[in-house]
Amino acid sequence: MRVRVKVATMLALGAAMVVAQKNSTVKPMAGPRATVLRVTELYVSPDRHAEKVDRVQIGREMVVAEHSGPWVRVYANTDIEQMREQRDAPLVGEDTVTQPPVSGWMEAKGVVIETMANGDQVLMGEAANQEALASDPRGPLNAAQSARLLYRRLIEFYPNSPLVAEAAWRTADIQWQVDKAEVATRPSARERDAALRPQIDEDELKKVIKHYPHTRQADLAAFELLDNKLCGDGQGSTKCPEKEAELYEKYAVEHPESPRAARALYLACYRQAVLSDMYAADEQKNKSKAAHAHAAALAAKLKDRFATSDDSWKAGALVYKLDEGIPVYGLDRE
Repeated sequence: MRVRVKVATMLALGAAMVVAQKNSTVKPMAGPRATVLRVTELYVSPDRHAEKVDRVQIGREMVVAEHSGPWVRVYANTDIEQMREQRDAPLVGEDTVTQPPVSGWMEAKGVVIETMANGDQVLMGEAANQEALASDPRGPLNAAQSARLLYRRLIEFYPNSPLVAEAAWRTADIQWQVDKAEVATRPSARERDAALRPQIDEDELKKVIKHYPHTRQADLAAFELLDNKLCGDGQGSTKCPEKEAELYEKYAVEHPESPRAARALYLACYRQAVLSDMYAADEQKNKSKAAHAHAAALAAKLKDRFATSDDSWKAGALVYKLDEGIPVYGLDRE
């Protein structure tokens, strides 16, 4: 693997040099990798008044060629990342490069070089900050992409860091959420059968499970993968809550220590409560009673294992409604 990567890297660098030489830019064959924590101007010389070459976006990979006081000369990839990436990458996709790196000088502040002590912690912190900004309506439009790139740089620059598993999970999660939102805008997203809907790409989440088995991050990845198996619009069929209740309960059994175990039990409980009402509406009394009892058993399990969680309280409220004959599904039925 390492030999193949080194050979591929040398070939890629060689090809980049041929293209770069045509543009009077020669990429160094070696040098520490780096990235930036903010959008940073690139100049032809170490002077703010010099001509600007380009702007380097947050999280972009660079190679540091030399230092000059508070300035560094770098070869930086400045093109816009394509969200769809190569599927044969070892852990996460690699940046899609459509032009050779450009050379220039930038101020060293805000530059994280792979040799920097505690650089992994700095990258994790700023990536988390960008991720938080992505959920803020007033945040930058590309904050999610910036967070994703910074997490990836952490993985690449500090492969032995204890933060790698978390960074890998967050990288995959950001991509999953972006793809999930895009898939939800399609008319086919309302199809009842999951097989008839566009599937969210699972590669990166599966790599997290493969490379970090039996970890918190693997448990989180496994929970998100359930999205591809859920119904779109249930269309009033009992098949959807039946299937989904089984999926969530199975997850809770197979991942008992997962941060999502309580959520999975509640979602299974909710679907059993829905089934109780749906069966009752169809005058299937025995099935309705069985679903009611199943919901109560799941609520009891939640109370036993996660007594102070919101999911436990919500499950208790569901069972109370069932006991009192208050509809959980089909409110007009009452």
